[in-house]
Amino acid sequence: MSELYIGTDLVDIDRIKISIEKYQIKFLNRVFSTEEQEYCQSKSNPAIHYAGRFAAKEAVIKSIKSSGFDQPIDLRSIRIINNADGSPYVNLDLEYNGSVKVSISHTETHAIAFALSELNH
Repeated sequence: MSELYIGTDLVDIDRIKISIEKYQIKFLNRVFSTEEQEYCQSKSNPAIHYAGRFAAKEAVIKSIKSSGFDQPIDLRSIRIINNADGSPYVNLDLEYNGSVKVSISHTETHAIAFALSELNH
């Protein structure tokens, strides 16, 4: 039997853009994997994609924490990667007895993500 847990996060794209401009690679390396950075940098407006991935990571943390997981979760232990069809999937570098799915969307000003965690018993 499994249990489902949700998390959502909304990010102001300008906030992420300012962090990237101010802290540059230090910020990017603290939050995003090399693969995530390469993906975002390949886009015409990288800040939108960084914001979407940031929102996704926060949503994943919220969904996992709501399941009762009580260990710290580093943003870099969550990687948001794309399937060949462009859909995002979650790759976790932590011991979590479950899986997480994520959906990301954005406008010109905001990015939002929704995560669904399935905890296996």
